[in-house]
Amino acid sequence: MDIILKYFPDITEKQKEQFAALFDLYADWNSKINVISRKDIENLYTHHVLHSLAIAKLIQFTDGTQIMDVGTGGGFPGVPLAILFPKCNFLLVDSIGKKIRVATEVSNAIGLKNIQFRHCRAEEVKEKFDFVVSRAVMPLPDLVKIIRKNVSKDQHNALPNGLICLKGGNLEGELKPFKKAAEADDLSMFFEEEYFKTKKIVYVLI
Repeated sequence: MDIILKYFPDITEKQKEQFAALFDLYADWNSKINVISRKDIENLYTHHVLHSLAIAKLIQFTDGTQIMDVGTGGGFPGVPLAILFPKCNFLLVDSIGKKIRVATEVSNAIGLKNIQFRHCRAEEVKEKFDFVVSRAVMPLPDLVKIIRKNVSKDQHNALPNGLICLKGGNLEGELKPFKKAAEADDLSMFFEEEYFKTKKIVYVLI
């Protein structure tokens, strides 16, 4: 939990409580339904919560922003972002029902009111959003093809509407089709921990 305060020192008491509650909730649910590698649960705050919050280093969503998290799994990056941006609205989507159940139960337990869940494929979602976010769910060109229909033309933020992805490894091939419409930044620009040396945040203008 200290690592969240290290990079986000201005969060409210309520947000501190919500972030602090995540470890026990995920540890409990993970023992029943595996949404995080069992070996990795000890690294929940660095590898999952802080990693999700990297999106907040790229953009501070304005109040009322609509965000869809595709392939959320157990709720990443959507649940940490919904804690950090309580006046934004989130829809978390996953095709695996048991993963959506974990994310829903965790969210209910910490009292998040700005978040909804849907057990479906992203192709089935028809609504429009300001941003789509995801964490290493599929190759970038495939994801853009699926979510292009969901990105609204109405702008509310300093960054134009689009897709924000958290990914690792060499992304040269994935970024090639987008030319100037995509950019990737190393997360080591924001976080000094070793884990982030190979991680990137990718923004695609849609």
